[in-house]
Amino acid sequence: MTVETAKRGFQVMAKPVGAVCNLDCGYCYYLEKKELYPKQSHRMADDLLQSYIAQHIEASPDETIFFSWHGGEPTLLGIDYFRRILEIQQRHCPEGREIRNGIQTNGTLIDEAWCRFLAAERFYVGLSIDGPPHLHDHYRVTKKAKATHRQVLQAFRLFKQHRIHCDLLCVVNDRNARQPAAVYRFFKEIGAEFLQFLPLVIRDGENGVRGESVPAKLYGEFLSAVFDEWVRNDVGRITIHNFEEALRPYIGLDHSLCVLRETCGDVVVVEHTGEFYSCDHFVEPDHMLGNILETPLVDLINGKAQAKFGSDKKDSLPRYCRDCEVLKSCNGGCPKDRFIQTPDGEDGLNYLCAGYKHFALHARPYLRRLSGLRKARLPASKIMDVLRGAEKKPAKQVGRNDPCPCGSGRKYKKCCLGNVGLPAG
Repeated sequence: MTVETAKRGFQVMAKPVGAVCNLDCGYCYYLEKKELYPKQSHRMADDLLQSYIAQHIEASPDETIFFSWHGGEPTLLGIDYFRRILEIQQRHCPEGREIRNGIQTNGTLIDEAWCRFLAAERFYVGLSIDGPPHLHDHYRVTKKAKATHRQVLQAFRLFKQHRIHCDLLCVVNDRNARQPAAVYRFFKEIGAEFLQFLPLVIRDGENGVRGESVPAKLYGEFLSAVFDEWVRNDVGRITIHNFEEALRPYIGLDHSLCVLRETCGDVVVVEHTGEFYSCDHFVEPDHMLGNILETPLVDLINGKAQAKFGSDKKDSLPRYCRDCEVLKSCNGGCPKDRFIQTPDGEDGLNYLCAGYKHFALHARPYLRRLSGLRKARLPASKIMDVLRGAEKKPAKQVGRNDPCPCGSGRKYKKCCLGNVGLPAG
């Protein structure tokens, strides 16, 4: 019998501990989701866990089946709970397929035992850290308002010591956005290899945002400042997911990050109760599409309601976005942030539009260079030599009609002239 699979690749943010967390981060959007389940245990029961894992494996169309364990704080469940997860996965894994796991953590409960386990089982780890102590500890605190930076940094050092793949996730808020140099310098100093900068947007009323939110244009200025340092000094040494995504349209690839894709709906949530939601940012009754104990996971992923949720992202774009010269860089951003008006009064503009556009235009000439290097089958890191050399060259060394040094194959005047400091003739 042929088992139905999802029509496309998908990611499930599984919440085996629901919204329960040992921290009380001032900007967390998920802690309040505990109110959806006031009388239930916040721990995915064994029978449901088995059902979810089996359904996820059956639904996956890819050779490698990836599980993402989120919360709340999933490490609250303990190592034995995750050993049970691996046992169930191994029992259900078809021959010739591979299962990989990822876990998102605040790092405060990580110790040697956790690291031995995560390393042995080749987990990918996402670790939340918002920069140096004075910035991180403003929001990321315990239930008793105690600082957490020291514990998180210790967790990161343990991950490095055990050679665990660790992505650092930095939430860009109203405070650290004003200090891009300090933030990026901190990550370089601790030896970060994989970074992602996530903009904080917390709504307040119909069109406003709370004070913790990053000011829209400031987010773009923050990314641009970090990018300028990275593109001259750290290409090939530090992978910054925001910049990898920014490059993708220039080399003919769709975005991999859901918030930047033309349509969405491929990153769903299964709560600790088995309830299925369209998106991590839409865990609310209107977007609860069913329960995997009653409706198979594959049917919920392939269903019309989820397809409409995904296509609405494209279909609801205001004309201001459709006519934008850098539309492909963000495709209107995440629907959760589309709550302001365009300059001509149309609803549905993304709150972060000014920031997205600022960064897209700032980075465009460099991204063209990087895509030219890719086409020429040269390492991306060569852009650092190109930029350093260009900034030292005397005027008129590169003519307007000369081939652009970025390797794009276009004339300099049609490509990077005037954008990255190269002298022109």
